[in-house]
Amino acid sequence: MEPTRLIFELIDFRSFSNLWYWIALAVTWSSASHWVLGIPYDMVLRARRVGGQAETDLADITRVNVSRLLYIADEAGLILMAFWAFGMSTLLLLGFVYHVEFCQALSLILLPMSLVMFLSIRTARRIRTDGDAAEALHKRLAVHRLTVQVIGMISIFVTAFWGMLQNFNIAIFG
Repeated sequence: MEPTRLIFELIDFRSFSNLWYWIALAVTWSSASHWVLGIPYDMVLRARRVGGQAETDLADITRVNVSRLLYIADEAGLILMAFWAFGMSTLLLLGFVYHVEFCQALSLILLPMSLVMFLSIRTARRIRTDGDAAEALHKRLAVHRLTVQVIGMISIFVTAFWGMLQNFNIAIFG
């Protein structure tokens, strides 16, 4: 037997049966729930627990990240939204109309992440308008993180369900 054929038989290159896809999915959602608005969540916990300089550092990094996020949204938001809509439409059509499994897999990661991005922009706007500081900022970031985690859990469940369905269909219909 040829070595390349043996390798292709040992390693399944389809997305939903590939271990690397599931690792990438887990890392994506783990990172999304840890980096709340670009702020590591352990920094929020330290500011809540210790206060003082940690609180000042949290306020500074929040101000910088909120300003950065809102600047990008205000200056290039329309163009980025148009490109994102085009890209997502293309992925969804290729994935679910033309049955390209790789595009289905990417869609199931990127579609919920777009919801997280919109929620991040909304949270950033609320932080800026309300002038959140100290405990109000901790609470706002904690609620945002919890929302991201819920979206992640639903996304992982739907992706796992869809992936199992695809693997069963391929196993049965071969």
